[in-house]
Amino acid sequence: MKHLRSLTILSLISLLAAGCVSTSTHKKSVDEAAALSANLSALTAEHGKLQDQTALCSKDLANSERRWAETQKQLDEKQIALERAQADIVRIEKVLSDRNQEAGKTMTQMRQEIDRLTTEIHKVKEERAQLIAERDRLTLEKENREKELRAAQDTYGELIDKMRSEISRGEVTISELQGKLTVNLVEKILFDSGSADIKSGGKEVLSKVGTILNEVEDKEIRVEGYSDNLPISPRLKSIYPSNWELSAARAISVVEFLRNTLNIPGERLSASGFAEFRPIADNGTPEGRAQNRRIQIILAPLEAEVVK
Repeated sequence: MKHLRSLTILSLISLLAAGCVSTSTHKKSVDEAAALSANLSALTAEHGKLQDQTALCSKDLANSERRWAETQKQLDEKQIALERAQADIVRIEKVLSDRNQEAGKTMTQMRQEIDRLTTEIHKVKEERAQLIAERDRLTLEKENREKELRAAQDTYGELIDKMRSEISRGEVTISELQGKLTVNLVEKILFDSGSADIKSGGKEVLSKVGTILNEVEDKEIRVEGYSDNLPISPRLKSIYPSNWELSAARAISVVEFLRNTLNIPGERLSASGFAEFRPIADNGTPEGRAQNRRIQIILAPLEAEVVK
């Protein structure tokens, strides 16, 4: 600004010093000075305007720099927050991964436990089915046993009722144990000494016993012969070499009577002899030997082969 003023003053001095210059030249100089002055004014105004604009720009620049600084600060803060968030995400992903692995392991264990329990349940169901089948079988067996027992008791009662006189004389004894009925007949009621032929009185007794036993169709009738321990007399040796043959012959005679006279099926009958080897009394006394010489008729369940 000061430089422009100095130029203006120098120009005026130069014009004054040239007073000897012509009027046209002077006029031209004046016009030029006026033009320069106008230009100077315009430049001064423009300069002032530029100064105002520069000040405004400086202010705007300062505001922009301030806002930039604030924005940078916010950006830095957000960057830090972003980094923290990213670190949190990594940490959370690791936690989730660990938990997923743990959850996967837990799921595998649960599936294994479910499989184990399923297998055990299936096994328990099979065992339960077997127990139910076994229970039903035992129930049926119990019912059959009870039925057999009732039948044996009924037969026992009927035999007792019809053979009171023989029982009272000690010629016949009847026992019943767990559905097995045994009729014990002493020798003298059935046979003469050393004989296997049934006496008439013995046939009457066997008819009573056989008729009652024949009513029980699902049982077998076993006839067993027994003797005392006295050896066979010499006169009978040719017929019965030992007590084995005598006891067996007597059992067979009873079986044949039951089958031929009372029509008891042969499939239900059996005969066996035991000689002196299964005594029920002392063979050292006459009374004991009399008890040992006997026929036992046993009513027992049929063997499986016979049932077929």
